[in-house]
Amino acid sequence: MKVNIISAKMSQSEDAGFVGHVQFEVDQHKQPYEVTIQSNNGRNNWSYALNFSSQPGSEEEIQAVDEQLEEDDAFFEQFVVAAYTKLEK
Repeated sequence: MKVNIISAKMSQSEDAGFVGHVQFEVDQHKQPYEVTIQSNNGRNNWSYALNFSSQPGSEEEIQAVDEQLEEDDAFFEQFVVAAYTKLEK
């Protein structure tokens, strides 16, 4: 699954830990997505929420992206790295 990252950001707080937002497009998908990631320590145990970025799209397409996030560590890690490089200090 080929991804184009549109934007990324991450913040850190005592309450929420590390929280990142990454907007991206997937080749052959009609709508862009946004994944929100969160980790208490910024190193492991990341949780995420996947949504359409602007307007609703195909349920089959978002399910395919969600499955890829769940099953492919390298696929998920690219979003963590993209957001982490934009950590607001």
